[in-house]
Amino acid sequence: MSIKPNTKPKILYSCYYSRSREGEHFIPEHVFSYQISGEMIASDSKNTFHSKAGDFRFSRRNHLAKFTKIPPEGGEFKTISLFLDQEILREISKEYNLKADKKADTDAMFSLAPNPLYKSFMESLLSYLEVEEENNETLFNLKIKEAIHLLLKVNPELKEILFDFNEPGKIDLEAFMNKNFHFNVQMQRFAYLTGRSLATFKRDFQKVFQQTPGKWLLNKRLQEAYYLISQGNPPSEVYISVGFEDLSHFSFSFKKKFGIVPSSLNHK
Repeated sequence: MSIKPNTKPKILYSCYYSRSREGEHFIPEHVFSYQISGEMIASDSKNTFHSKAGDFRFSRRNHLAKFTKIPPEGGEFKTISLFLDQEILREISKEYNLKADKKADTDAMFSLAPNPLYKSFMESLLSYLEVEEENNETLFNLKIKEAIHLLLKVNPELKEILFDFNEPGKIDLEAFMNKNFHFNVQMQRFAYLTGRSLATFKRDFQKVFQQTPGKWLLNKRLQEAYYLISQGNPPSEVYISVGFEDLSHFSFSFKKKFGIVPSSLNHK
């Protein structure tokens, strides 16, 4: 179940009865989350992050991460997530003259210490989110603003993250792609995160790798999948971990490249 005030949700109440690894691997906005029940395991290119029932977490925009949502035995995975979009943050920045003074050096995701103000705020949202209603846009915008002020009150150091409106700068393309090829995002996302337009990204990519991005990503992911399956990992887990969306497409591509189906590799 998910409640979406419009096509781009500002507040999301998620319930899962079974383990889920779905979702885009890109964090487009800062996210303030409360884990009601179950456990979430997230990983970026460097770290693995665990979130259990009762935990609060903050996810930074413009980062790549994979999420595994695990319900408790016989129960549901439940979480509330507030997307702190740039438009609202810019409004608050202008109104209260709040600006980032330095670049924050933190992980893509991190825990926030438990605080009764956080808990009471999240619990106040449940009555709105458990009943599907239209036209909650104005209310949700007010709750997002309230959340931002609350975060600044409890964790004032978040000012350096919340009001940093800089976009990604141009970075080393080869190093970035070799580290992040396994994230399942659109090509425009890769281009944006390396500080390039899509056209410049494709042109630079061809110079660096002598291949188109699409062909390189497919080969790189298949090679990584071959290695992981040969080490005993099941294809049903590997295809997602290397960036494929669909098991049947993965199996077809794998057989086309290597001449065997993925499952037979475990038995060679």
